[in-house]
Amino acid sequence: MAILDIDNLSMVFGGLTALDKVSLSLEKGSITAVIGPNGAGKTTLFNCITGLYKPSSGSVTFKGKRINGMKPYKIAALGLGRTFQNIELFNKMSTMDNLLLGRHLHMHTGIFSGSTFFRRGSRAAAEEIAHRQKVEEIIDFLDLQHARDRFVGGLPYGTQKVVELGRALATEPEVLLLDEPVAGMNMEEKQDLMIWLSDIKEELGITLLVIEHDMRLVMEISDEVMVLNYGEPIAQGKPEDVQNHPEVLKAYLGEDSVAGAA
Repeated sequence: MAILDIDNLSMVFGGLTALDKVSLSLEKGSITAVIGPNGAGKTTLFNCITGLYKPSSGSVTFKGKRINGMKPYKIAALGLGRTFQNIELFNKMSTMDNLLLGRHLHMHTGIFSGSTFFRRGSRAAAEEIAHRQKVEEIIDFLDLQHARDRFVGGLPYGTQKVVELGRALATEPEVLLLDEPVAGMNMEEKQDLMIWLSDIKEELGITLLVIEHDMRLVMEISDEVMVLNYGEPIAQGKPEDVQNHPEVLKAYLGEDSVAGAA
């Protein structure tokens, strides 16, 4: 049974159809890539899944529960996390504090219980220690020790991308949506991230849905690839099958280039 199932999803903005009957099923423990030219509807798909947009039609089902129309924070609480195409971090906060924000969904102490924080054996203090231990595990997992206490705004761009990945992991998702995770990274950073994504799948058991333009990464880590063009799915299957699909080549290279190559 699919952990995330998208069925005939459409999104219309006025007279513009951004998504047109998109269907996709994610098997638990898999990595699925969504590719396509700029403006193909990839980020719109993510926004529909995570509740930022309410789809015009179709359904999104997560662990057997229909979630389209739910508030984003409720979807996140179910176990569906994401990163964004443009980094959404708090620049004047440390890496540690940015990652702790990802633990917000799992915090149970309120203002009154929090007032007993410094009392020995208080629930608030015990919870704080547990959250910090979880964040320390993520820092070690992603080799962010050097950035732990530094303001995020002063970190290199590639490191900021890793911090955002870490914050998403801090929510303890079962499915993680990554929007262009290697954009702006150098070759060494991309190689490290490819290893981490495989580890996230294998060691943490998290299912991944990835938007990416780096075809080397897509081909190396993906179990399945779906291609969007103008909001429509034009190909879907194993990476090696999709790579040379005529419609995919046409979308990326243009009809004249494909005809010339033939």
